[in-house]
Amino acid sequence: MTVHDPILAAAQRARATIPDDTAMLRAAAELTRDYSVANPRIYWPDMLGSALIGWAAMAGAIVAENMAIAIVCGLVAMMALYRAASFIHELTHIRKGALPGFRFGWNLIVGIPLMIPSFLYEGVHTQHHARTRYGTAEDPEYLPLALMKPWSLPLFILVASLAPVGLILRFGLLTPLSLILPPLRRKVVAELSALSINPAYRRRAPEGDFARMWGWQEAGACLFALALVGSVFVFGWKPLLVYMTIHSAMTVVNQLRTLVAHLWENEGDPMTVTAQYLDSVNVPPPGALPELWAPVGLRYHALHHLLPSVPYHALGQAHARLIATLDVDSPYHRGNYPGMVPLVGKIARSTMGAR
Repeated sequence: MTVHDPILAAAQRARATIPDDTAMLRAAAELTRDYSVANPRIYWPDMLGSALIGWAAMAGAIVAENMAIAIVCGLVAMMALYRAASFIHELTHIRKGALPGFRFGWNLIVGIPLMIPSFLYEGVHTQHHARTRYGTAEDPEYLPLALMKPWSLPLFILVASLAPVGLILRFGLLTPLSLILPPLRRKVVAELSALSINPAYRRRAPEGDFARMWGWQEAGACLFALALVGSVFVFGWKPLLVYMTIHSAMTVVNQLRTLVAHLWENEGDPMTVTAQYLDSVNVPPPGALPELWAPVGLRYHALHHLLPSVPYHALGQAHARLIATLDVDSPYHRGNYPGMVPLVGKIARSTMGAR
């Protein structure tokens, strides 16, 4: 998409080349050195507890005869499984050997049953953090949404609502077909094997240990997708429809969270680290709701772009330390916002501007 207004285009280029604020970057690196270790006593109970509550609540929604009880169970299941699923983001940043068995456990309990095995994100999300790729055409997780047409935002959410259907087709149909049709396999790997929002993104074929990990995760998701379809003949339509409704709602919440994770105002120019930070969003306390729609540290998304290796449970402490230390005119303070609604409104107004 090209912005035709020369004044707006010049303003965007100026934002992309904002000089790096050395005081902020130095403070972020020095003040948070104590927060770099992932704590398994936090990760495991949080992930397992969220998954247990989520699957139990989904079972309650399936067996409940009372509609009100079913709806409450469905909402609990959606939020709990959304939190459990959000650990896929942590998997892409955890240092090798830091949490033995966590990747396997998450995939077995959450990733495969939700048909979002971690290979869909690992090796993809780190490209979003590459300084020379962020906000460019090579970034798999970036589109200039704030500069697109007004209908692009509803479409962005609608696509997310169809995720469970797409995932069943991806793993239940295309995976087995692609194993016997090499041209289809190449297309599936390149275009249908990444949790990305950039439609132009193409993924390379996996190699070595990652290829083996990809293989068992994809096989598991394929078997689960086929089992979901087959369950209709054994249990009827209700379990599948409840599962898909909860999955769809969970994905829509995540897409709304993605919509406000950045300002989406860059049109493809390489950006300085400070510019990337200012194009990203923190939604810190005192608000409590962001902990529900941006769980597992995602409410500190801008800070995460400064310090991608800091585990989710330490981001709140790191943020508090930076707020207390940095001057009031530091760009760090400009990355903090009060909530989702003002951010959605900001992006929506931007899409309605003149082009």
